Amino acid sequence: MKNYTILIILIGAGIVGMVVVFGSDVVKMSVPTQDYELFVDPIIDKQNLFDIGRVTIQNTGLKPLTNIHVNFGDGDTLDLQILEPGDKILLSPPSENSMEFVIISADNDIFVSKAYRTPPKMVGMMGS
Repeated sequence: MKNYTILIILIGAGIVGMVVVFGSDVVKMSVPTQDYELFVDPIIDKQNLFDIGRVTIQNTGLKPLTNIHVNFGDGDTLDLQILEPGDKILLSPPSENSMEFVIISADNDIFVSKAYRTPPKMVGMMGS
């Protein structure tokens, strides 16, 4: 009987340990941990006749981001005053832009440089 009790305690401790490890990973993804953090996702959607570009910018930090400068490349820039924590905006580069990369900088040493990515096409989706 004591062997089963020890086995049950060990299994329970293992389950609690896994919940703590995996739970902390989920918390890191959903709860801001830094004061100033920026998520940037530039996407280019290639259609048959034209390409559509959009840049998602989200403040994933705990404090507001100020003096945000967006550089779409080819000399196309955009300045934003403030982005509150949790706020997300979608921006489109000018239609004549080559859409190769986007560089975003802000106060408090925020600097993000990313190349545009092309999402995978699915059967039945527009442009596939």
